[in-house]
Amino acid sequence: MFKFSNKNGGIMKVKLFSLLTAASLIFAISCQKDSIPLSQDDLNLADDDAVVNVAMDDIFNTVDYASVLLDDALGKGDTKSGMYVLGDSCPSVTVDNLTPGVWPKTITIDYGSGCSGYYGSTRAGKIIITVTNKRTVTGAKRTVTFDNYYFNGIKVEGTKELENMGTNNNNNIVISVKLTAGKLILPDGKTIEREVTHQREWIAGWLTRNIWDDECLITGTASGKTIEGKTYNNTITTALHWKRVCEFFVKGVIRIEKEGIEPFELDYGDGECDAIATISRGDQKKEITLRHRHRLIP
Repeated sequence: MFKFSNKNGGIMKVKLFSLLTAASLIFAISCQKDSIPLSQDDLNLADDDAVVNVAMDDIFNTVDYASVLLDDALGKGDTKSGMYVLGDSCPSVTVDNLTPGVWPKTITIDYGSGCSGYYGSTRAGKIIITVTNKRTVTGAKRTVTFDNYYFNGIKVEGTKELENMGTNNNNNIVISVKLTAGKLILPDGKTIEREVTHQREWIAGWLTRNIWDDECLITGTASGKTIEGKTYNNTITTALHWKRVCEFFVKGVIRIEKEGIEPFELDYGDGECDAIATISRGDQKKEITLRHRHRLIP
């Protein structure tokens, strides 16, 4: 049997007490960090991020609908070459040719000097889509660029690539979405930069003729620089639920990390088709109202 002297025993008790005290302090500091109040800067960052999502998702919606129109025109067996007009209202939507088997094709969506559309948003300029095959073909790519394009007064730049990755284990079509050199330029010259790597799992409406029953689950990450030039990283921790019929995402959570602040989460809600979202950090929560225009635009 081993025995410790009172002296040694006393030393061990002191060490044990010190360790317990240190652990308590670490725990207290950790709890304190979790409860840091949400600031106006946090609200502004969440608002900026939501507006970027709206602008970029509006482009996806437009591009996908134009692709559906193209596939529909090709399905009619029209063999005319040359420029083909899919729509002559604002916007005008044209395809450089509809000759079967000839790829790539270029779709040009031209809003001219500007016109209002869904949800009262105003769009101007051109969205140009280079298509390598029908939207429904595995491996088909759609490369999107912009020519002086504006969404509600915000100029949009960058290159967006959509690729049909085929079906996943749920037997749903998956579309990869990559945005490079993305930038939103506000009227006062301030910019928000964005790079995106997302996947969209089509859970409803992929092959139906009614586009308004389309639904996707979106996962992935985004990064860039804020208006203040600070770096940020976004991770979708709960898949964003997109419904074409709704103005905003109806569900899903994004973790937002920005240089110099504690991370927080942007929660799009419980599935309702509304404009309400919540930001949270620990037990701190604040509700925000989503919108299509940036807070700095009158």
